[in-house]
Amino acid sequence: MLRQVAEGVLVHESEFVQTNTIVVQGDAGVLLVDPGVQDHELACLANDLSDLGQTVVAGFSTHPDWDHLLWHPQLGAPPRYGTSRCAATVQDQLSNPDTKAEITAHLEPTGIADKVPLDLYGLITALPPGTTQLPWNGPKIRIIEHQAHAPGHAALFIEDRGVLVAGDMLSDVLVPMLDLTSATDPIEDYLTALSLLEAVADAAVIVPGHGSVGEAGEARARIERDRAYVLALREGEVPDDPRVGPSAKPGWEWVSDVHSGQAKRLAEHGATRA
Repeated sequence: MLRQVAEGVLVHESEFVQTNTIVVQGDAGVLLVDPGVQDHELACLANDLSDLGQTVVAGFSTHPDWDHLLWHPQLGAPPRYGTSRCAATVQDQLSNPDTKAEITAHLEPTGIADKVPLDLYGLITALPPGTTQLPWNGPKIRIIEHQAHAPGHAALFIEDRGVLVAGDMLSDVLVPMLDLTSATDPIEDYLTALSLLEAVADAAVIVPGHGSVGEAGEARARIERDRAYVLALREGEVPDDPRVGPSAKPGWEWVSDVHSGQAKRLAEHGATRA
């Protein structure tokens, strides 16, 4: 079900880890950001848009994680964009013939492995390096590219609507997940990204890739909470964070395991100051 969060901006929340699809209405149709996740949810999204008389004219993937690269035939075949580095990372994925099978295997424990459509997976077009405005016929959308969490990650700021689409950052349920695979300095990359997002911290609405939509004033609080978490990781300290430990949201206790895994890997590679 689509829910309006600002004028011309709607959100559809998936059952899978509160994954948010963002719909932005333009002059000739809508932009879809990170559509997902299960086949029936994407079909429902397409039907809801059809009922509203809306055609999908563009797509955007905020970063190259599997759950942000999905599509469905009922959504049509508009251009789907990503940053240059994001698209290059996806091309590397698709050059491996086992990628889709590996995603399916990864999803087996979740019970949705056969419900995630992968036929149109990752078919995105690279925007020219340094692109700062999304090329489409709709509200002005600023691209804020950084390297936190994944290569070529981008937040989108819908300027006239005051909406910050954060990708996999600024969640109320997930701690910051660093790029511990490809980044040379994942902690510094994350802190740099948070500083970039501070420029739009007065957004009226913030939509994370996973979790609850935040209202006015909440973006700055989430930035500060994420910064405190990353700094605690850097210092090798136990973070005072409601998303991990006994205060974690019911059903999200596994986030503590994510945190423990990150802390262990950083310590093993000498990335903390402990």
